[in-house]
Amino acid sequence: MPCNLLVILGPTASGKTRLGVAAAQQFGGEIISADSRQVFRGMDIGTGKDLAEYGETPYHLIDIVEAGSEFSVFDFQERFCAAFEDIQDRGRLPMLVGGTGLYLDAALRRYRLVKVPQNPVLRTELAELDLLELQQRLLQLRPEQHNTSDLQDRERLVRAIEIAAGEQDAEPLPLPAIEPLVCGVRWPRSVLRQRITERLKQRLSEGLIEEVASLHESGVSYEALEYYGLEYRLVAQHLQGRLNRNDMFQKLNSAIHQFAKRQETWFRRMEKQGVAIHWLDGDGEPLSELLRIAAERGLQPQTAAG
Repeated sequence: MPCNLLVILGPTASGKTRLGVAAAQQFGGEIISADSRQVFRGMDIGTGKDLAEYGETPYHLIDIVEAGSEFSVFDFQERFCAAFEDIQDRGRLPMLVGGTGLYLDAALRRYRLVKVPQNPVLRTELAELDLLELQQRLLQLRPEQHNTSDLQDRERLVRAIEIAAGEQDAEPLPLPAIEPLVCGVRWPRSVLRQRITERLKQRLSEGLIEEVASLHESGVSYEALEYYGLEYRLVAQHLQGRLNRNDMFQKLNSAIHQFAKRQETWFRRMEKQGVAIHWLDGDGEPLSELLRIAAERGLQPQTAAG
């Protein structure tokens, strides 16, 4: 089966969006975002949407839900499948570009996810339990639970129990057949750290603090903003007077560096589980490398209209 999905992944600040756009122009592709926060409208600077970089390249799964709402891995997989088939049907190349490991893994390793509606009877029962009892209930249903954040927030914990209890009776989402070519962008650790710090300074100068303040003024609670993590969590704490600006910058810079390390760890885990990733040197000629690897898989450049 010939390659029908080009994937470009990498840690934050690695330049994967720019490479993705350049590759899309070569292959007549359309980009499907694999970023868990770029789906939200109004969360632009903090998520690094950089929409100006896309130019005329079509993109999908960006600005599709309101900030403050929920967007699950199932929601991503459902939207990914629909976008993949739509792009293919129009004779163009689907390209999955991003750094959210769970989303990338769900698409590439074909997670068998199901849609589970709310269960009012179960929720009434769970309302009587304290946090520790809820945690024990979830781990009984799902001993392999890997998303530890679900164990700390009561609302997410209840929803996780609801899904674990209901997924046995639900039909999994039908998945399209994919034959991916996966490329990753990597940099020397010291260079990536510098890129992360410089980009954070740039985002602050572009109005990151004002963006978070505007989201709160529009009705997104500080609790919801902190749930989105990194920029939104620490800037929200600054706006509440819990951190001064310098402490916010230092903590945020350190947090993003740690996040990049976790992304790289996730990518290594994907490789161990069978996902072949062709690594490109970010400080070299990544597009040329990508084109060479793609040619070996029979994927040839074409005009953007092709």
